[in-house]
Amino acid sequence: MHHGFYPRGTDRKAKTNAQAQIDLIDAVLGFAGVTDVKAMVDVGCGIGGSSRHVARKFPSAKATGITLSPKQAARANELARAQGLGERATFKVADALKQPFADGAFDLVWSLESGEHMPDKRAFVEELARVAAPNGDGTVVVATWVHRDLAEGEEDLTKKELKLLGKINRAYYLPPWCSGADYRSLFEGAGLTGIKVEDWSPDVAPFWGEVIKTALTPRGVVGLLKAGWGTIKGALAMPLMAKGFKRGLIKFVVITGKTGA
Repeated sequence: MHHGFYPRGTDRKAKTNAQAQIDLIDAVLGFAGVTDVKAMVDVGCGIGGSSRHVARKFPSAKATGITLSPKQAARANELARAQGLGERATFKVADALKQPFADGAFDLVWSLESGEHMPDKRAFVEELARVAAPNGDGTVVVATWVHRDLAEGEEDLTKKELKLLGKINRAYYLPPWCSGADYRSLFEGAGLTGIKVEDWSPDVAPFWGEVIKTALTPRGVVGLLKAGWGTIKGALAMPLMAKGFKRGLIKFVVITGKTGA
């Protein structure tokens, strides 16, 4: 339930889309300098793929995922139990903007493609920083869709760009967007240090073409029809996302920072 990773200069046909999605998790971990995990919170966990992968990768890790969807949480727990990870990867319904955890509870605070759904980006980042272990022991990492950074003196996106984002927002029920530069400012405001921001748009953009091709297969069409109008509406919006990527309007950025000493 997230993008795949197709590094520039490599043959994207050399691996499956599923492997590309696993590669994205590993690439984000590497970008954030994560070499060990004890306690992870997966904010906006979906059906728990990131949490399960981290639990497998780091035998001492315990992952907790939160989502607003009871169906996602139930499915995530079911998959974790089926894969023998039920004790180390658990999932619950909770609000990312009001997390039910103590301050400093996690050494890895993770959000993969959920930030774009947050209506209050400042509260979102402040909660991520709050639950991260203090004194430099906590790592916060966010991978998310954003719009392009505004140029110096530019007050807003163009009308054409805003129109395209509006169509995407209606299809995916998204709140207003922000930029990678906005996230850097929010990380700084939350007291995080050693902040890095990178644009991985070219590395994930091929995924939209792959998803569109899958959706157009007989199996994909049948799956869409069974899923209902909401899923169909999202599938029909995929070309809009691809257009945004191509125009340089939509960016896929990764942001990480450490808690202050």
